[in-house]
Amino acid sequence: MAGLEILPFADEHLNEAARLLADRHTRHRDAEALLPPRFEEPELARAELERVWHMDDASGTAAFRGGRMAGYLVGAPRPDQVWGANLWVEAPGHAVDRAEDAEVVRDLYAAAAARWVEEERVRHSVLVPAADEALLDAWWRLSFGKQHAHGVQEVRAPRNASVPDGFEIRGPRADEVEQLIDVDLALPEHQRGSPVFGAAHLSSRDESRAEWARTLDQGEEQILIGAHDGRPVACWALVPAERSNEHRGLQLPEHACHLGFAATLPEFRGTGIGVALTDAALAWAEAEGYTAMITDWRVTNLLSSRFWPKRGFRVSFLRLYRSIP
Repeated sequence: MAGLEILPFADEHLNEAARLLADRHTRHRDAEALLPPRFEEPELARAELERVWHMDDASGTAAFRGGRMAGYLVGAPRPDQVWGANLWVEAPGHAVDRAEDAEVVRDLYAAAAARWVEEERVRHSVLVPAADEALLDAWWRLSFGKQHAHGVQEVRAPRNASVPDGFEIRGPRADEVEQLIDVDLALPEHQRGSPVFGAAHLSSRDESRAEWARTLDQGEEQILIGAHDGRPVACWALVPAERSNEHRGLQLPEHACHLGFAATLPEFRGTGIGVALTDAALAWAEAEGYTAMITDWRVTNLLSSRFWPKRGFRVSFLRLYRSIP
């Protein structure tokens, strides 16, 4: 882009970059008010940027025009054994000056990705505010596509909630772990199929059994079981949002809980038990004093990408992905 100078990102760029990030977050909150307001302050935005900049093997680029920062881009790898030869740009890892065209991000990526690919990190992910159409378009024109959605909604218990005939909603019982394992494994089995083709580790029954034993022993999660004729056929699990691995900082509403797991056995999908469990989860969250709920889903999962928006979740961030041959 004419008149644009691209430099390797460095500590000396943090203050200017934090200003751009705070501005981006302010614009994002105009579209999604549940996002935390404190990161509209550059000094707090800087702390989030520093977190990603100080990750192991982080690198990036900064763009300047006429001596003023026009944008920045910072990424770092996650563990290869989980994500392959990867590079992640987290939510605080990129922003452009509001006076600049989002096109700047394409120049930033062109310079940064040269190093990443030279390091053989060819699976690139970036978290982008879902409301920023210009920024999304710039990433799409870099051959990135939607992979994962992060959703938020206010906690308001439905007033006309009901449970389908033949079902009940309750907590799990220690003597039904083998049936709970069936529900636990239903989600990764579904994610491995078309059109998701997820490559996540599929736990064995022994691994799932041990995880259920820990979960029931610790009692740190709110587990809601959908049972049909006494048999567990669906499971919703909630935790304080701070325990989420994928929602943090800029992405994390205040006073939020995380709907971190939801699965229904295939033969019971479409019966209404998932709707009833979501209503029960919102009622529990309201009673516990939470004001927001978060969850996330693969956009290639046809069931979840249709179900969660209908349950009131608004997309706050999109994870975009590109794999370089």
